[in-house]
Amino acid sequence: MPVTAQHIQESILRAKEGDQKSFSFLLDNFWVDVYSFQLLRTRNENEAEDITIRTFSKAFDKIDTYNSDFEFKTWLITISKNIHIDLIRKKKSELNHKTILQEESSIYNLADDTPTAEDNLITEQNLATLLQHIKKLKPHYQQVINLRYFQELSYTEIAQELDEPLNNVKVKLLRAKKLLAEIIHQKKK
Repeated sequence: MPVTAQHIQESILRAKEGDQKSFSFLLDNFWVDVYSFQLLRTRNENEAEDITIRTFSKAFDKIDTYNSDFEFKTWLITISKNIHIDLIRKKKSELNHKTILQEESSIYNLADDTPTAEDNLITEQNLATLLQHIKKLKPHYQQVINLRYFQELSYTEIAQELDEPLNNVKVKLLRAKKLLAEIIHQKKK
């Protein structure tokens, strides 16, 4: 059954109400469009995939701002293009900063960077704090973070473990990291 413009608009309305199946439907139907667009721009599969994940995450966070006078695909491509531009700017800035740090590092060449007992204690405390923050997430977000970062599974292995499409796992993991960052940021205030 072909996907109609009406079906897409209905899914967008349900997604605005928080319906996860509609998010999944939109992701499945527009993933290739956004990914192909970014693959042409970046000429790098990993970068195109990362930008596409970020695009859907941002789009789903800002779905209430979508104006139905415009094509949904065009809206997604615009978000994707802006994310790519931001990443290029960030890379240039990081490259400049890295160059400065390398110049400074060559001046102060430290002999020993082995962690001290205090460093190990701080690392353990930070890990305990991080685990407390992770427990504040919904169980399905806890699960993808655990599988990815503590069990070190690939995206494909996680998708098999959860019996979910690969794209959903990627967006769910990106969303989990974003929510975790917000929790950590709120705690610092």
